[in-house]
Amino acid sequence: MSDESRGVTVTPQDDRYPRLVEGYNHRFTGRPEVVRRVRTTAEVVAAVQDAVDTGRRIAVRSGGHCFEDFTASPDIQVLVDLSPLSGVVYDERMRAFAVGGGTTLDRLYRELHDGWRVTVPAGTCFEVGVGGHICGGGYGHLSRRDGLVVDHLYAVEVVTVDEDGRARVRVATREPDDPHHDLWWAHTGGGGGNFGVVTRFWLRSPGPPPAVPGQALPRAPRRVRRADVTWSWDALDEASFTTLLRNYTEWYEKNSAPDSPARHLWSNLIVLHRSAGAFFMNTVVDEDVPGAADLMAQHLQAITAGVAPASVEEHVVSWMDTWMPSYSWPSDPRGRYKNKAGYLRRGFTDHQLAAVHRHLTDPGYDNPMACLVLTGFGGRVNAVAPDATAVPQRDAVLKASYSAGAWTSADEDDLHIAWVRRFYQDVYAETGGVPRPDDVNDGSYISYPDADLADPAWNTSGTGWQFLYYKDNYPRLQQVKRRYDPRNVFRHALSVELPS
Repeated sequence: MSDESRGVTVTPQDDRYPRLVEGYNHRFTGRPEVVRRVRTTAEVVAAVQDAVDTGRRIAVRSGGHCFEDFTASPDIQVLVDLSPLSGVVYDERMRAFAVGGGTTLDRLYRELHDGWRVTVPAGTCFEVGVGGHICGGGYGHLSRRDGLVVDHLYAVEVVTVDEDGRARVRVATREPDDPHHDLWWAHTGGGGGNFGVVTRFWLRSPGPPPAVPGQALPRAPRRVRRADVTWSWDALDEASFTTLLRNYTEWYEKNSAPDSPARHLWSNLIVLHRSAGAFFMNTVVDEDVPGAADLMAQHLQAITAGVAPASVEEHVVSWMDTWMPSYSWPSDPRGRYKNKAGYLRRGFTDHQLAAVHRHLTDPGYDNPMACLVLTGFGGRVNAVAPDATAVPQRDAVLKASYSAGAWTSADEDDLHIAWVRRFYQDVYAETGGVPRPDDVNDGSYISYPDADLADPAWNTSGTGWQFLYYKDNYPRLQQVKRRYDPRNVFRHALSVELPS
């Protein structure tokens, strides 16, 4: 097998190497023996086969935005870089959009919008690759209107490794009679890096095959009404802050049914640590939805009721050319992060509200980028059964993300990681330090991975990380693992385990 057949090979002696092994979270920088920049599915097969034949640990990277070290663990010897596999075309045979496994969200949005004026309900961080994003479920500001990205996933092309060590290509679809249907299902929320290398995704909404490409996916908004709301920490005491959080979560409790008229509105409450001086909320609604202005006004009135005055800026702007670029969060070239997450079925308990305020106003901690983010969820996401895809959280109304981010020195790692660990553990003290599913909490999101959930020092709930991420879908994922990755070639700190 020639070296060229396995892709463009980059070794540590190459000046391209440092950039190719760095990812979003600079706490982790890999040192693989070789990076394979693959351009075709055949090159992926060859790269995987070579790694298996030589007994070297392999990992695959799409966009490099993982919060943990899944593609940068020190024992990874071969890193398969999918970034050259980045095409977006309409496949007439599948009647679906074929998307290369290394495509970034920026390119996906642009190609779909400019070519066919359609879109997907994915995230707004343009540098994220589709590989991990889609495999983890994929959500964003249009998910309340259109569901998760995986609700529009028709098929996947995956390079897997058989029991005998042979790398091979399999195409799996959502068609119930497809012999590889379970492999498709595992990629609808089972997480990246578990079963093989996804070289291509085909995207097509449920229902009859479309007559023309423009009917294959949801229509993209033309213009959106946006509101940017800012609160000063100095204007809020604990009571008014608690009222604000209650207002926000209660609005989502009341307006997150699958057919709610409010499903067209999405907001993100980004509560920065008090050392930032202020925090803010971003809200957006499709301007072409009847009553969009009234829906926005009602939302803002509900959130701000009984709370100190806030600064509000409201505009109507182009969705693709103005709002989307303004909401992308580019990677910090030296940023170090620790992130944790949880789903909310309803608003925080009194204990949780007090814990949120206590840690975000901690005078002994100074980090203007540390935050709690409460992101709108529900709507059409909750129209899908919890076992129809691998994502089981289908009655949540919000996602919560806890972050200590964007410090740049390794000397500060212990300080910031300790703060966010204390914060998270305190918020979930009633459920063993983690969002154990109950009336309020519903586990966590595998695309916001947190290795602490597998550590009994931080997870004292008696509920394993497997259930927190996958709930009752985990045994089925294990069966898919046994069939398609029986040698456990594809693994990381929170990868699906082979059944015992």
